[in-house]
Amino acid sequence: MLDKVAYEPWQDPDDFIREVTDLIWVDRNIGFIEENYEPDSIVHGSLGTVVGRDGVVEGSLMRIAETPQHVGQAEDVIWEARGEDAFLSSHLVFSSDPVSIGAAPHELRYRTIANCLYRRGRMVEEWVARDDLAQVLQLGQDPDEVARSRTFQGYVGSFLEPAPEDVLSVGDSGPRPDDFRSECEMVLEFIETVWNRRDLSRLRDFMVRDLFLHTIGDRTVLRPDGYQRELLRMLSPFPDAQFEVRDVQTNHAERYAGLRVAVTWKMTGTYSGMNHFGPLTGKPIDLLGISQFLIRDGRIEKEVRVYDEIGLRSQINSTRGDGEVPFTNIY
Repeated sequence: MLDKVAYEPWQDPDDFIREVTDLIWVDRNIGFIEENYEPDSIVHGSLGTVVGRDGVVEGSLMRIAETPQHVGQAEDVIWEARGEDAFLSSHLVFSSDPVSIGAAPHELRYRTIANCLYRRGRMVEEWVARDDLAQVLQLGQDPDEVARSRTFQGYVGSFLEPAPEDVLSVGDSGPRPDDFRSECEMVLEFIETVWNRRDLSRLRDFMVRDLFLHTIGDRTVLRPDGYQRELLRMLSPFPDAQFEVRDVQTNHAERYAGLRVAVTWKMTGTYSGMNHFGPLTGKPIDLLGISQFLIRDGRIEKEVRVYDEIGLRSQINSTRGDGEVPFTNIY
């Protein structure tokens, strides 16, 4: 049973996450981070790991200054208890930022998923995936040029440790309850069978015909055939890629259409396949990603998959010695 100390003064973890996010990102109370994060908090993002609250404050200020009219709306909050005084949330945020491109007003549309481990109301560790590719493309920018303006800092801590042996018992965020085991096992079997073993013929064993995949670049892919093509596109630069499941959380709530399973994953592979990101390096990469699956009647009806392709390009560039302007904002 989750004690109220985990989410006070709000009514539950869902309310906690939505209100805290609005305080910082919509009301622009950047100083609230000092109260909300532990001094030694850890944040893993697409450009590496930031240790310490000061880096979070700096990165948040920079991003808010870049998008002063930012509005982020909670699309889903999948939370799960971590003991009596802590919870792990997977917060899917849909953002709409008004911008001017030329003489015409536009809206930048993109998604972020922030997985946050809170203990007694204070942030301890966070895993953040943002669709920066969507913003770059909508602004008419060159993804390669933007990637070269950012510096991959590298990962430290738990993200470099071996994946948990039994992620349904203990993930990167710690021991988890044994909720909705059959649905979680189905999702893990799907990732192992389709993503890792590349048996794309088995997709229909796990997914409904009218599948939706919302993925990077603010793109929506339909049905299992479209899902196959998107997975092949993602894997083709990294033919040896494998996906490690780092954490799992589940939640059933009618306001979010039912049972959802959130999976934090790390893709490791070698840039030795198709040269989508410039000349091949033959060097390894680690890609942080988060997927939220909507499950109905034991099958996957929707996946929202978020990772940062711009950050991935920056990481590949770092193995070539590319990168011109230090950019440490991973938040």
